[in-house]
Amino acid sequence: MAGHSQFKNIMHRKGAQDAKRAKAFAKLAREIEVAARSSPDPDQNPRLRTAIVAARGANMPNDRIKRAIDKATGGGDADSYEEIRYEGYGPGGVAVIVEALTDNRNRTASEVRSAFAKHGGNLGETNSVAFMFDQIGQILYAADVANADEMFEAALEAGAADVASGDSGHDITCAPDDFGQVVEALDGRFGAPESASLTWKAQTSVDLNADTARTLLKLIDTLDDSDDVQRVSANFEVSDDVMAELTV
Repeated sequence: MAGHSQFKNIMHRKGAQDAKRAKAFAKLAREIEVAARSSPDPDQNPRLRTAIVAARGANMPNDRIKRAIDKATGGGDADSYEEIRYEGYGPGGVAVIVEALTDNRNRTASEVRSAFAKHGGNLGETNSVAFMFDQIGQILYAADVANADEMFEAALEAGAADVASGDSGHDITCAPDDFGQVVEALDGRFGAPESASLTWKAQTSVDLNADTARTLLKLIDTLDDSDDVQRVSANFEVSDDVMAELTV
């Protein structure tokens, strides 16, 4: 009986992981499809090149990537997606930016508004919190790809603005306009990064206690769970002590 229960637990976890992977692939495919509309050639389309790098970093199969490009260029039944950015405040006054790609603006707005309301937040107007962030390009590499000095030198030569290296890996940041050339140069030297994307970096952060952090993370999880939401950015910090309390 115990063995049967253990097997069921393993299968449940595998099912949850498979579902999470499928959702991630669907979001990556949506980004590729939208990016490929302007040009299906990644050499001439930095956004598409970035989307493909992200997909490969998530181990998305090449045939799935090709299907997404084909949909955008007439080789499949293309969907019409609209890019929308939502902004608001979560619990504790944390500023939150939600980036979405949707084929139904009303559905997505309703889901995002409901998530904020359910978890003690308030959805605001466009640009109500964006001024607290800087948009940057971020490229992540595993620590064993290069030592800190080698990565620093290569990244700066490629046009990066900053490099932070540690046991967890190399975090390279750059201006959005330089993103394509930095990714291309580092890819040529070190291979594909673990991830590469344009993201929002907070200028200042809010420190949270355990209760507020727990509610905020539920808000972010709820937003991430939406098929339409591509990325969520927020300006908060959680100390090691608080994180330990959350994981008990």
